[in-house]
Amino acid sequence: MKKIIIILCVALTSWSSFSQHSEKREKIKSLKVAFITERLALTETEAQKFWPIYNTYESKKDEHRRMGYDKRKQISEDMTEAQAKIMLKDFVAFEKERENLRSGFVESLLKVMPAKKIIQLKLAEEEFNRKMLHEYKKRHSADGKD
Repeated sequence: MKKIIIILCVALTSWSSFSQHSEKREKIKSLKVAFITERLALTETEAQKFWPIYNTYESKKDEHRRMGYDKRKQISEDMTEAQAKIMLKDFVAFEKERENLRSGFVESLLKVMPAKKIIQLKLAEEEFNRKMLHEYKKRHSADGKD
């Protein structure tokens, strides 16, 4: 019986932690959507066409980032020269995929909005990321003082 209670407690704690992390991620995503919408001054028509393209791109980009992380974990000091050559070839192909993803995204956006707004999007994303990093640093430096 004790084992079941311990397992249940661990499961609930893990689920609660995951749920909180997921909620924070969703909140950040909502803030980013609002920030980008405001910065780009999207019309209703533009927004209806823009967000599906953007969300698809973000999902693919996140998936690609995870794959890159998995590939980096495979790097080892003990690899042979042949393995290293294979990894380099794979790395170059991976980077080409990333570039194709970006260029496909821009091409898709050009069909629904002016180039100027696409440039503004890039600037808005960078500004949002800077603000999030600043907020993160501010909160964690405050945590260290407690």
